Amino acid sequence: MPENNASKPLTDIAFSSLDLLPAVQAGVSNAGFTYCTPIQALTLPPALAGRDVAGQAQTGTGKTAAFLLVILQRLLSDPGDEARRHPRSLVLAPTRELALQIHKDALLLGGHTDLNFGLAYGGVDYEKQRKALEAGVDVLIGTPGRIIDYFKQRVFNLRHIEVMVLDEADRMFDLGFIKDIRYVLRRLPPRDERQSLMFSATLGQRVLELAYEHMNEPDLLQVETDQVTADNVAQSVYYPANPEKLPLLVKILRGIEDGRIMVFANTRNATDRVERSLNANGIHAAAMSGRVPQKRRQTLLKSFHDGEIPVLVATDVAARGLHIPDVTHVINFDLPQDAEDYVHRIGRTARLGARGEAISFACENYAFHLPEIEDYIGYSIPMMPVGEETLPELVKAPPAPRRERRGRPPRGGSGRRAPRGGSDTAADRPRRRRRRRGKRPAGS
Repeated sequence: MPENNASKPLTDIAFSSLDLLPAVQAGVSNAGFTYCTPIQALTLPPALAGRDVAGQAQTGTGKTAAFLLVILQRLLSDPGDEARRHPRSLVLAPTRELALQIHKDALLLGGHTDLNFGLAYGGVDYEKQRKALEAGVDVLIGTPGRIIDYFKQRVFNLRHIEVMVLDEADRMFDLGFIKDIRYVLRRLPPRDERQSLMFSATLGQRVLELAYEHMNEPDLLQVETDQVTADNVAQSVYYPANPEKLPLLVKILRGIEDGRIMVFANTRNATDRVERSLNANGIHAAAMSGRVPQKRRQTLLKSFHDGEIPVLVATDVAARGLHIPDVTHVINFDLPQDAEDYVHRIGRTARLGARGEAISFACENYAFHLPEIEDYIGYSIPMMPVGEETLPELVKAPPAPRRERRGRPPRGGSGRRAPRGGSDTAADRPRRRRRRRGKRPAGS
């Protein structure tokens, strides 16, 4: 087997050599896969043999296909009770976007099987999802909160799970899902009666403790690389003053032809401000953050995927797990506050051997995070001059639209909501407090 280097996108291990069932092999052909990526070549042989696996590799290296092929092979090898309506495999993902992407990949790879793939994630389609799960699914893919919700309502049980997958395990910790994860894992069959797979971009101590607690002597498999970030990402950093950031961004974007660009900012307010400024200056952009409703997020991702929107401005909600092909540039408008997030952000480009460019702004607010990032990736990022004399004059962006809070009356000048049925006077307030308190019991 060739050296497992992340800069080499494929190995000499052909999928045809893995003894996959015909229906699974047909799905592989539909997806256009011929040779394994390094993480697939490492994890598929032991996982297909039934062993538990904890795999680590850079983002965008084919982890999703690896665990989906194991699920398909296992469930088709033993069809089980045809009348059973409860899931036989469970895939937990940290975000709704990642759950949707896994489901999409499952439909492609499992297109020649009769398996049913169900989705459970928050934000939309509560009753629709519930009815689909009540009808019965073989593979349940979703986020922890919604899965626990349906489980507590007895929409399904987890006693028949044969393959459990935890995707982006380190992200689960980052988002505070660890209690939910443990709740789910403790309701699965015993670890020696099921197969467990864990995939992540990093396998830190917390993740390893979870693996040893809930997996059956897992094989720890890691794609070795001399560099944390891919070699085919050209990286650079600018040092703009805060007022120079938006003009510099516009200048850079105007110099990119036929690009698919992701711009990352650290806050929702920053993504909104950048989006409005870019559109005001003739650059078609859309913002995606936790504030954007789920249906709108899905529409934005599709438009960006299809090339209708050339620039997507996002918080770290889009930094991990999503498969967005052909991203040519990643721009860190704000440097991330965590070194690992830098790696995940620039991992949106140069996926599976393609080339890409990552540009970062070390501004007055976030420049002090740069030494930590460079220490983590193991080298200094080349510095570029800002060129103040060539920065464009920008058209001022329109103000952000006022967001009225649903179901609430507008505030008065004091910012205090008026009570129902009248004004809020000093004489009224003590009387209402006494009414709310009620009569005290004797002797209290």
